[in-house]
Amino acid sequence: MTKSVSHPPRALPQSQIPILNNYYRSLFDAHGPQHWWPGRTRFEVIVGAILTQNTSWSNVEAAIRNLRAARLVSPAAIEAVPVTKLARLIRPSGYFRQKAKKLKSFTAFLFSRYSGSLAHMFRTPTQILRERLLSVHGIGPETADSILLYAGDHPVFVIDAYTRRILERHNLATSKHSYEELRALFESSLPRDPQLFNEFHALIVHTGKHFCRKSVPRCSECSLSSFLPASFMSRGVSSDVGHRPLDPTQ
Repeated sequence: MTKSVSHPPRALPQSQIPILNNYYRSLFDAHGPQHWWPGRTRFEVIVGAILTQNTSWSNVEAAIRNLRAARLVSPAAIEAVPVTKLARLIRPSGYFRQKAKKLKSFTAFLFSRYSGSLAHMFRTPTQILRERLLSVHGIGPETADSILLYAGDHPVFVIDAYTRRILERHNLATSKHSYEELRALFESSLPRDPQLFNEFHALIVHTGKHFCRKSVPRCSECSLSSFLPASFMSRGVSSDVGHRPLDPTQ
Protein backbone atom coordinates (compact mmCIF):
# COMPACT_ATOMS: atom_id res chain seq x y z
CA MET A 1 0.00 0.00 0.00
CA THR A 2 1.29 3.48 -0.75
CA LYS A 3 2.61 5.73 1.97
CA SER A 4 0.74 8.81 3.17
CA VAL A 5 2.33 11.96 4.53
CA SER A 6 1.56 12.95 8.11
CA HIS A 7 3.61 16.15 8.05
CA PRO A 8 4.73 18.58 5.35
CA PRO A 9 7.65 17.26 3.27
CA ARG A 10 10.89 19.25 3.36
CA ALA A 11 10.68 22.96 2.64
CA LEU A 12 11.38 24.15 -0.87
CA PRO A 13 14.62 26.06 -1.47
CA GLN A 14 13.91 29.77 -1.75
CA SER A 15 15.38 29.81 -5.26
CA GLN A 16 12.69 27.42 -6.46
CA ILE A 17 9.12 28.22 -7.42
CA PRO A 18 8.08 30.40 -4.49
CA ILE A 19 4.50 30.66 -5.73
CA LEU A 20 3.91 26.88 -5.78
CA ASN A 21 5.63 26.57 -2.42
CA ASN A 22 3.18 29.12 -1.01
CA TYR A 23 0.24 27.31 -2.60
CA TYR A 24 1.28 24.01 -1.11
CA ARG A 25 1.84 25.46 2.37
CA SER A 26 -1.51 27.24 2.34
CA LEU A 27 -3.33 24.08 1.27
CA PHE A 28 -1.56 21.85 3.76
CA ASP A 29 -2.06 24.27 6.65
CA ALA A 30 -5.78 24.49 5.83
CA HIS A 31 -6.56 20.85 5.12
CA GLY A 32 -3.75 18.68 6.46
CA PRO A 33 -2.67 15.29 5.06
CA GLN A 34 -5.13 13.69 2.63
CA HIS A 35 -4.03 10.03 2.90
CA TRP A 36 -4.56 9.54 -0.82
CA TRP A 37 -4.63 7.25 -2.85
CA PRO A 38 -7.05 4.89 -1.09
CA GLY A 39 -6.21 1.28 -1.76
CA ARG A 40 -5.27 -1.79 0.23
CA THR A 41 -2.51 -2.81 -2.16
CA ARG A 42 -0.51 -1.31 -5.00
CA PHE A 43 -2.53 -3.33 -7.46
CA GLU A 44 -5.78 -1.90 -6.08
CA VAL A 45 -4.34 1.58 -6.65
CA ILE A 46 -3.61 0.65 -10.26
CA VAL A 47 -7.10 -0.77 -10.74
CA GLY A 48 -8.55 2.41 -9.25
CA ALA A 49 -6.45 4.59 -11.54
CA ILE A 50 -7.91 2.82 -14.57
CA LEU A 51 -11.48 2.64 -13.31
CA THR A 52 -11.64 6.32 -12.30
CA GLN A 53 -11.42 7.45 -15.91
CA ASN A 54 -14.54 9.50 -16.71
CA THR A 55 -16.36 8.73 -13.48
CA SER A 56 -16.59 9.69 -9.83
CA TRP A 57 -14.59 7.99 -7.10
CA SER A 58 -17.74 6.72 -5.40
CA ASN A 59 -18.49 4.66 -8.53
CA VAL A 60 -14.95 3.30 -8.50
CA GLU A 61 -15.31 2.26 -4.86
CA ALA A 62 -18.46 0.29 -5.71
CA ALA A 63 -16.64 -1.52 -8.54
CA ILE A 64 -13.65 -2.31 -6.33
CA ARG A 65 -15.95 -3.70 -3.64
CA ASN A 66 -17.34 -6.08 -6.25
CA LEU A 67 -13.83 -7.15 -7.22
CA ARG A 68 -12.89 -7.74 -3.60
CA ALA A 69 -15.99 -9.82 -3.01
CA ALA A 70 -15.11 -11.93 -6.05
CA ARG A 71 -11.46 -12.15 -4.93
CA LEU A 72 -10.27 -10.47 -8.11
CA VAL A 73 -7.82 -7.92 -6.72
CA SER A 74 -4.54 -9.46 -7.88
CA PRO A 75 -2.84 -9.41 -11.27
CA ALA A 76 -3.17 -13.19 -11.60
CA ALA A 77 -6.88 -13.11 -10.82
CA ILE A 78 -7.59 -10.35 -13.36
CA GLU A 79 -5.50 -12.17 -15.93
CA ALA A 80 -7.49 -15.38 -15.45
CA VAL A 81 -11.06 -14.09 -15.19
CA PRO A 82 -13.17 -13.97 -18.38
CA VAL A 83 -13.49 -10.42 -19.66
CA THR A 84 -17.29 -10.64 -19.68
CA LYS A 85 -17.39 -11.50 -15.97
CA LEU A 86 -14.89 -8.76 -15.21
CA ALA A 87 -17.02 -6.24 -17.09
CA ARG A 88 -20.10 -7.19 -15.07
CA LEU A 89 -18.27 -6.71 -11.79
CA ILE A 90 -16.93 -3.26 -12.65
CA ARG A 91 -20.20 -2.05 -14.18
CA PRO A 92 -20.65 0.69 -11.49
CA SER A 93 -17.56 2.49 -12.81
CA GLY A 94 -19.16 3.15 -16.21
CA TYR A 95 -17.72 2.31 -19.64
CA PHE A 96 -17.30 -1.10 -18.04
CA ARG A 97 -16.67 -3.10 -21.21
CA GLN A 98 -13.86 -0.78 -22.28
CA LYS A 99 -12.39 -0.67 -18.78
CA ALA A 100 -12.45 -4.47 -18.51
CA LYS A 101 -10.33 -4.60 -21.67
CA LYS A 102 -8.01 -1.96 -20.22
CA LEU A 103 -7.49 -3.96 -17.03
CA LYS A 104 -6.81 -7.04 -19.12
CA SER A 105 -4.34 -5.09 -21.26
CA PHE A 106 -2.46 -3.93 -18.17
CA THR A 107 -2.16 -7.40 -16.67
CA ALA A 108 -1.09 -8.82 -20.04
CA PHE A 109 1.64 -6.16 -20.13
CA LEU A 110 2.65 -6.92 -16.54
CA PHE A 111 3.00 -10.65 -17.17
CA SER A 112 4.64 -10.40 -20.58
CA ARG A 113 7.29 -7.88 -19.55
CA TYR A 114 7.66 -8.34 -15.78
CA SER A 115 6.45 -11.90 -15.13
CA GLY A 116 3.50 -10.50 -13.21
CA SER A 117 5.69 -8.75 -10.62
CA LEU A 118 4.79 -5.19 -9.63
CA ALA A 119 7.99 -4.96 -7.61
CA HIS A 120 9.98 -5.78 -10.73
CA MET A 121 7.97 -3.31 -12.79
CA PHE A 122 8.42 -0.43 -10.35
CA ARG A 123 12.20 -0.97 -10.25
CA THR A 124 12.27 0.21 -13.86
CA PRO A 125 13.61 3.78 -14.23
CA THR A 126 10.78 6.30 -14.18
CA GLN A 127 10.99 7.62 -17.73
CA ILE A 128 11.36 4.16 -19.26
CA LEU A 129 8.44 2.78 -17.27
CA ARG A 130 6.30 5.80 -18.13
CA GLU A 131 6.88 5.25 -21.83
CA ARG A 132 6.03 1.56 -21.48
CA LEU A 133 2.83 2.29 -19.57
CA LEU A 134 1.76 4.79 -22.21
CA SER A 135 2.08 2.04 -24.81
CA VAL A 136 -0.56 -0.07 -23.00
CA HIS A 137 -4.10 0.12 -24.37
CA GLY A 138 -6.25 2.48 -22.29
CA ILE A 139 -3.45 4.09 -20.30
CA GLY A 140 -2.97 7.78 -21.04
CA PRO A 141 -0.69 10.32 -19.34
CA GLU A 142 -2.88 10.99 -16.28
CA THR A 143 -3.46 7.28 -15.62
CA ALA A 144 0.21 6.41 -16.18
CA ASP A 145 1.36 9.15 -13.83
CA SER A 146 -1.18 8.14 -11.18
CA ILE A 147 0.18 4.58 -11.34
CA LEU A 148 3.77 5.78 -11.15
CA LEU A 149 3.22 8.19 -8.26
CA TYR A 150 0.58 6.56 -6.10
CA ALA A 151 1.33 2.87 -6.66
CA GLY A 152 5.03 3.04 -7.47
CA ASP A 153 6.29 5.99 -5.40
CA HIS A 154 7.96 7.48 -8.48
CA PRO A 155 8.49 11.27 -8.53
CA VAL A 156 5.95 12.13 -11.22
CA PHE A 157 3.36 14.89 -10.81
CA VAL A 158 -0.20 14.09 -11.88
CA ILE A 159 -2.09 16.70 -13.89
CA ASP A 160 -5.87 16.43 -13.87
CA ALA A 161 -8.84 18.70 -14.49
CA TYR A 162 -8.62 20.14 -10.98
CA THR A 163 -4.95 21.05 -11.39
CA ARG A 164 -5.57 22.71 -14.74
CA ARG A 165 -8.58 24.64 -13.45
CA ILE A 166 -6.66 26.07 -10.50
CA LEU A 167 -3.64 27.01 -12.63
CA GLU A 168 -5.78 28.70 -15.26
CA ARG A 169 -7.89 30.63 -12.77
CA HIS A 170 -4.71 31.83 -11.08
CA ASN A 171 -3.17 32.86 -14.40
CA LEU A 172 -0.34 30.36 -14.05
CA ALA A 173 -1.35 28.60 -17.27
CA THR A 174 -3.85 28.81 -20.11
CA SER A 175 -6.07 26.31 -21.87
CA LYS A 176 -3.47 26.10 -24.64
CA HIS A 177 -0.81 24.59 -22.41
CA SER A 178 -0.45 20.84 -22.84
CA TYR A 179 -0.49 18.13 -20.20
CA GLU A 180 3.27 17.72 -20.55
CA GLU A 181 3.90 21.45 -20.17
CA LEU A 182 1.91 21.55 -16.94
CA ARG A 183 3.62 18.43 -15.63
CA ALA A 184 7.01 19.98 -16.41
CA LEU A 185 5.99 23.12 -14.51
CA PHE A 186 5.63 21.17 -11.28
CA GLU A 187 8.46 18.69 -11.79
CA SER A 188 11.04 21.29 -12.76
CA SER A 189 10.08 23.65 -9.97
CA LEU A 190 9.73 21.37 -6.96
CA PRO A 191 12.08 18.90 -5.28
CA ARG A 192 11.64 15.47 -6.89
CA ASP A 193 10.01 14.10 -3.77
CA PRO A 194 7.17 11.62 -4.40
CA GLN A 195 5.69 12.28 -0.95
CA LEU A 196 5.52 16.00 -1.75
CA PHE A 197 3.98 15.32 -5.17
CA ASN A 198 1.50 12.89 -3.61
CA GLU A 199 0.33 15.30 -0.93
CA PHE A 200 0.30 18.37 -3.17
CA HIS A 201 -1.79 16.69 -5.84
CA ALA A 202 -4.19 15.24 -3.28
CA LEU A 203 -4.67 18.70 -1.79
CA ILE A 204 -5.35 20.09 -5.26
CA VAL A 205 -8.01 17.43 -5.80
CA HIS A 206 -9.62 18.31 -2.47
CA THR A 207 -9.61 21.99 -3.35
CA GLY A 208 -11.02 21.38 -6.82
CA LYS A 209 -13.87 19.27 -5.46
CA HIS A 210 -14.88 21.54 -2.59
CA PHE A 211 -13.77 25.08 -3.42
CA CYS A 212 -12.45 25.64 -6.96
CA ARG A 213 -15.51 24.03 -8.47
CA LYS A 214 -16.27 24.17 -12.17
CA SER A 215 -19.42 26.15 -11.52
CA VAL A 216 -20.20 28.29 -8.47
CA PRO A 217 -16.65 28.28 -7.06
CA ARG A 218 -16.30 29.11 -3.36
CA CYS A 219 -13.34 31.45 -3.79
CA SER A 220 -13.82 33.48 -0.62
CA GLU A 221 -13.70 30.29 1.47
CA CYS A 222 -10.65 28.81 -0.29
CA SER A 223 -7.21 28.84 1.32
CA LEU A 224 -5.81 30.00 -2.04
CA SER A 225 -8.06 33.06 -2.23
CA SER A 226 -5.23 35.45 -1.41
CA PHE A 227 -3.38 34.30 -4.56
CA LEU A 228 -6.36 34.63 -6.88
CA PRO A 229 -6.06 37.42 -9.48
CA ALA A 230 -8.54 40.26 -9.06
CA SER A 231 -9.53 39.77 -12.70
CA PHE A 232 -11.09 36.41 -11.88
CA MET A 233 -12.91 37.69 -8.84
CA SER A 234 -14.41 40.60 -10.79
CA ARG A 235 -15.12 39.20 -14.24
CA GLY A 236 -13.87 35.59 -14.47
CA VAL A 237 -10.77 34.17 -16.16
CA SER A 238 -9.61 36.34 -19.03
CA SER A 239 -9.80 34.66 -22.42
CA ASP A 240 -7.08 36.76 -23.99
CA VAL A 241 -4.03 35.84 -21.91
CA GLY A 242 -2.59 33.99 -24.91
CA HIS A 243 -0.12 31.14 -24.96
CA ARG A 244 2.68 32.76 -23.02
CA PRO A 245 5.52 30.66 -21.57
CA LEU A 246 4.81 29.22 -18.16
CA ASP A 247 6.45 31.44 -15.55
CA PRO A 248 6.12 29.88 -12.09
CA THR A 249 7.80 32.86 -10.40
CA GLN A 250 5.24 35.45 -11.51
